[in-house]
Amino acid sequence: MPIEAQDIESLLRQSFPDAKITITDLAGDGNHYAAEVIDESFRGQNRVQQQRAVYAALKGKMDGSNGELHALALTTKAPD
Repeated sequence: MPIEAQDIESLLRQSFPDAKITITDLAGDGNHYAAEVIDESFRGQNRVQQQRAVYAALKGKMDGSNGELHALALTTKAPD
């Protein structure tokens, strides 16, 4: 079952309430998205740490073939 962009944002917002979050459906199929998450909590973290935090916030929605979200192109950073 495809996941909606607002569902992805809602999951991310639980872990990053003050973040600037932009979700884009890349293929229009509800399975391939791009997400940009800009949050102060990323300051001082490397990219891998940032992306792990985002994947953890998705609470299993990307877990293998059983996940609702097939692909997520992810951009993370601290605010300028």
